[in-house]
Amino acid sequence: MIPPRRAWVLCILLFFAAALCFLDRQVLSVLAPKITEEFGMSNTVYSRVVFAFVLSYTMMLALGGRLMDTLGTRRGLALSVGFWSLASAAHAFVTGPVTLGVARFFLGAGEGPGIPGAIKGAVEWMDPKRRGFAVGLVSSGAAVGAVLAPPLTVWAAQLIGWRGAFATTAALGAIWLIAWLLAFRGLPAAATAPAAGRATSSWRALLARPEVRRLLAARFCFDPVFYFYMFWIPQYLSRERGMSLAAIGGLIWIPFVALEISNIGAGFVSDRFIALGWPRRRARLTMMLVAALMTPASFVAALAGTPAVAIALMSVLMFAHGIWITNFMTLIGDTVEPGDVATTVGMTGTCGGIAGMLSNLVIGPVVDHYSFTPVFLASAVVYPLAWLIVSGRSLFR
Repeated sequence: MIPPRRAWVLCILLFFAAALCFLDRQVLSVLAPKITEEFGMSNTVYSRVVFAFVLSYTMMLALGGRLMDTLGTRRGLALSVGFWSLASAAHAFVTGPVTLGVARFFLGAGEGPGIPGAIKGAVEWMDPKRRGFAVGLVSSGAAVGAVLAPPLTVWAAQLIGWRGAFATTAALGAIWLIAWLLAFRGLPAAATAPAAGRATSSWRALLARPEVRRLLAARFCFDPVFYFYMFWIPQYLSRERGMSLAAIGGLIWIPFVALEISNIGAGFVSDRFIALGWPRRRARLTMMLVAALMTPASFVAALAGTPAVAIALMSVLMFAHGIWITNFMTLIGDTVEPGDVATTVGMTGTCGGIAGMLSNLVIGPVVDHYSFTPVFLASAVVYPLAWLIVSGRSLFR
């Protein structure tokens, strides 16, 4: 058993791990207008580079989740962050679309186990009564990373070039790794041993459970929206709104602040519902329904008259996503045994990643031949559909 105070220290480090994970992957999207111009890349070629990341990330979500349940969060997360930091550093040496795609592939492979491991640590080390808040705190790290990415990346690129921006994030990963290893000093080995969170079910056994299959199908629906917002919004603002790199860096962080606020707040509110006597599943699904009803704002963003209004409406979508993903991840922790959390998170992530890969192959050609509007329209309808799936409800009942 980890002492409560130390558990919170580890939870904060999990928060920073999630922040670094999303900071590293966002650097390319912020620099995409500059890098695609330098390498002469079309939207279709850029979509293939994004595909390389999503492919390896998707593969390693399920495999990495099982790895976390086998090795334990302490060792597993150290390996994950160390590997992806090296891959991030490799971006500084790319010479064109092919080597950029290779670097993205290895970055995705390293980051794949990261989020399942972070969620697992929050679930197994924290008091169940604080689980929603802890998962929300860790999940909010992703938003912080996304918020910091634009200003930090633009600053580093202007100071030391875009290659130096990738080296900077790699150095931050090395600093985190040292802090992570030091945080476990003095703890008994049994407190963080993998035996305490060993996987208890096979993949087949988990897939045999209807509630797990619903989680997988729901994530297949909604994950492409987040991939789109992560990798394509700077391109949208540059090509359809005519914004410069500096202007993008000055505005693109706003939707992710909304995500950060809702990540933490949504976990706290659902925990309060449970404290008032609500069943856990009802509390999580109620919050997710509220989020789903907010997401049509995404389509309105494409029709907005000014970039500022578009950013504001994108922020509504990201606020809704924060409510949704915090309760979705916590629902996984409520549904399966602690030893299966990382595996199940990884399995759902793999389903979402497959959908993300397929959607990215479509987005590039759609944008090249039409516009971003059809993509925003699709983003507006998938969350309500995902809620019907995960709740076990049907439009035809």
